[in-house]
Amino acid sequence: MMRILLFLGTNLAILLVANITLRLLGVDSYMSMHGMNFNALLIFAAVFGFAGSFVSLLMSKSIAKWTTRAVVIDSPSNASEQWLLTTVGELARNAGIRTPEVAIFPADQSNAFATGWNKNDALVAVSSGILERFDRDSLRAVLGHEIGHVANGDMVTLALIQGVLNTFVIFFARIIGDVVDRAVFRSEEGRGIGYFLVTMVAEVILGILASLIVMWFSRQREFRADAAGARLAGTEAMISALNRLKRESEIPDAMPESMQAFGISQGKRSGLAELFSSHPPLDLRIEALRARKYQ
Repeated sequence: MMRILLFLGTNLAILLVANITLRLLGVDSYMSMHGMNFNALLIFAAVFGFAGSFVSLLMSKSIAKWTTRAVVIDSPSNASEQWLLTTVGELARNAGIRTPEVAIFPADQSNAFATGWNKNDALVAVSSGILERFDRDSLRAVLGHEIGHVANGDMVTLALIQGVLNTFVIFFARIIGDVVDRAVFRSEEGRGIGYFLVTMVAEVILGILASLIVMWFSRQREFRADAAGARLAGTEAMISALNRLKRESEIPDAMPESMQAFGISQGKRSGLAELFSSHPPLDLRIEALRARKYQ
């Protein structure tokens, strides 16, 4: 979940700053002054929608390092760090990608994530907790899973999907703002404060709905990354790693949801909790590996 939350958070922050800046510069008011030009609005929405998404993608490594306090291993200081570098390099070669940067971040929870703007300029990071507690075979499978995310181009695909969703969020939020401003606040020129406020609220609501699609995509890619981990490190090692995470997740407060990345959700969820989950339940992931559904 960590890489998804970082990406979505950065994307939202960029869009909010862009909205405020455009409002101060009068761009929104100019576009609605003589009625909505839908072609111009769509182009405007696409430019800023994809810009927000790809700026988030380009910043993903830096943001991830900063927020998790991850330390990149340049020169290994012990046997564990040397093993980590060697293993990531080997898995990356087997996956056909350039070796990512390797980092360790301080966290007691068993956790790992990968991010980066392309498969040949990525970051793979593991928590100090997972490095201490997982056996080498299971940790190798976790690293294979993260390398799978990189090799599958999941972050780039996510940026494209988010760009499309941003476009529609910006487009429809401004249409809603214009309609409400004219109908409720009686602003004939479409430049009232109602337009600005309603547009901002509409963007937040539509953005939340759009995140459902992002989370659905994330859940599907987790199965693919598990399959990649199984190919690179062995199916039984991948299943063993998921089972280890399942056991840890059953301990109260062992893995706070805000910090979950590689493994999430010990049981089946329902309703909104399931829709907003970035990872499928561990039981379903193990079942998919045993059935080889995504091999």
